Formats: sequence, structure tokens, C-alpha cells
Amino acid sequence: MAFLTARNLNKTYRLSRRNVVHALRGVDVTIEAGETVAIAGPSGSGKSTLMHILGLLHLPDRGYDPTPILVFDGEDVTAMPDRDRTRMRAERIGFVFQAFNLVPTLTALENVALPAEYAGQSRKAARAAAEDALEVMGIADRAGHRPVELSGGQQQRVSIARALVNEPALLLADEPTGNLDSQNTAELLELLRRYNAERGQTMVLVTHDPLVSAACSRVLTMRDGVILEE
Repeated sequence: MAFLTARNLNKTYRLSRRNVVHALRGVDVTIEAGETVAIAGPSGSGKSTLMHILGLLHLPDRGYDPTPILVFDGEDVTAMPDRDRTRMRAERIGFVFQAFNLVPTLTALENVALPAEYAGQSRKAARAAAEDALEVMGIADRAGHRPVELSGGQQQRVSIARALVNEPALLLADEPTGNLDSQNTAELLELLRRYNAERGQTMVLVTHDPLVSAACSRVLTMRDGVILEE
């Protein structure tokens, strides 16, 4: 059984009475456990919307035939209640964003420990998990520094450590190298490849960067809300 299975995903945003955006138009996608999949395409193609639905941040639109389906590791989550979706995101999904989204008043260690604490770990256990995640990302020596004291590449490593601290089954990254230079991009992709090889974690990376696509085992190309090719 596939790790992620989505069928007939549609998403429409009504910006005004006359302005309607069809972000997804009947998308089907299957992702196997342990795969690294890039979702590529131009701005406005539906990449981020698809990631948000796969990550249980948004629901697909209802009322379509056939009925939209989203199965996560054998569990149908299409109509899962909000409380259960929140719990699953906290325990089983890690998110990485282009803007890093670190809390500026917290140190790198405290930022990484936050998801572990939200998931119910004790403060001591959360800090220990955060130290391990920072070590994996090669940035343990910056644990006591706040975001303003870190370079862009270091901040992105901290954000990835935060996404990995709970050892989630799925890592979702939205343009993770968008604010990085070529050297930091190459180093970051090598860390993700190594992590995937060692732990078999499923990764989905939304990107327009050909270097990111080349680092993945499979590429889904999107345009105008549909997947054109693999």
C-alpha cells in the first residue's frame, strides 16, 4: 500500500464575486514510503496548494464526482475532524518553509524544541531531541544563538531540524532553498539526501529550483492546477 494516495483533489479560492482561482483541478498522486518527490512548476501552478492538502493544512473541496480521497499511511483522512488533523500534523508531519518562520526571541535550541513540547514531550526530552536534530543538521554549535545571529543557511538548517525533531513520517518543504545561495543549497540537499538514506523518511519538496528536482527520486510537474507529467 502506498504511503500517500490522493484522488480527484480539487481546490477553488473565491477572491471576490467575479474572481475565482481554480488552484487544483482533479489531481491524482501516489507517493511511496521513503520516496523523495519534487513538485515542480511555475508560480500559480498549484504546487503549494497540493502540499497544504497533503500536509492536512487544508481540505479538498467537496461535491465532486468521484469523491475526493486522501489516504495517509493507510488511514483515510479526507474528512478527518480538525482536532485529529492537528494531532496528526504535530506527531507525524514536519513542515519547512522558505521564510524559515523561526521565533526571533528564542534560541535555535528553543525553536527546535517547540514542536516536541507541543507533541507532549517533557521539557527535558524535548531539549534532548532538539540537540540531536541540530547535530544531524550540523549546527549543534549554534544552539544558543537567536535567529538574528544566524546566516540564512543556518536559519534554514534550524528550521529543518525543527521539522525533524519529532521524527515525523512525512517531511513537506515549500521552496526550502528559495532564500539560499548555491553553496548552501547544495549542502542542504546533501543533508536531506543523507537523512532520507539513513532513516527512509518520505519527503515532498515543492520547488522551482532544478537543483532540488535533480536531488529527488521523482519529479511531478504541475501547471494550471494539474499534474502534467512525471
